[in-house]
Amino acid sequence: MNRIILADSQAIFRAGTAKVLATDEELRIIAQCADLDRMYHAIMTFPGAIVLFAASLQPDLTRLRMLLETTNSRGIVIAENHETAANYLQQGFRGVVFRGVTAQALVECVHRVAAGEFWVPPQLVQPSLPEEDLVGARVRDRLTPKEMRIVALIVQGCKNREIALRLKTTEQVIKNYLRSIYDKTGVSDRLELALFTIHHRVLAEAAAEVGNSIEAESQSTPTAVA
Repeated sequence: MNRIILADSQAIFRAGTAKVLATDEELRIIAQCADLDRMYHAIMTFPGAIVLFAASLQPDLTRLRMLLETTNSRGIVIAENHETAANYLQQGFRGVVFRGVTAQALVECVHRVAAGEFWVPPQLVQPSLPEEDLVGARVRDRLTPKEMRIVALIVQGCKNREIALRLKTTEQVIKNYLRSIYDKTGVSDRLELALFTIHHRVLAEAAAEVGNSIEAESQSTPTAVA
C-alpha cells in the first residue's frame, strides 16, 4: 500500500485528485493539507510517504527537498499550466504533473515514483498559447452568457442555493441550467465541471473574467438570470 500526502490550497482540485487516487486499491491518501504548515506536519508524522503538493503553495523548495530526504519520502509537484517541469526535476523532486493532467497519467506518475522511478511529463513545457486549447475554446463558445456565469460560481465552490441568491433566481432554474451545461461539457456533476473548467485554460480564463464581473456587480445591482 502506497501512502499519499496530498497538499493543495484549491479545495476542488484537491477533492478531484483524491477521488482519482482513491480508485486505485494500491494507493491510500493518509493526509490532505490545505497549507504548508499542515503539509510539513504530515510529512513528519507519516515518513516514507509520497507527497503530492501544489507549486502554488510556494514552499521553500530546498527546505522541502531536505525534509523529504530526512523522512525517506518522495515529492511530486503539481505545477501550474504555464510552468516547466525541468526546474523541479533538476531540484531533485521525483515527478511533475500539471493541473491539466489526466486521471490515468496521474495514477501512473504516482506508481512510477512509488517504484523509485522518475516521472517526466510527455511535454516538459505546457502549451503557452490559450488558442491551442481547442476543447476549452469550443466549450466556451457553446455556453451561453448565463451558463458561463453559473460555471464561474461553480468553480468558486458555490452551491446551487448560493448561486441562485447571487444571480437573483431560484434553485430550480439553476438546476435546469446545470443540466444543459453538463450536456455541453460532457461531465456528470459539479465537481467534474469545476475540474474540467480548471483543466482547460481558455475556459478557466473566461470563467475567471465572468467571476470578476459578478463580484463587481455585487457591489451595485446584481444582474438576474432571466
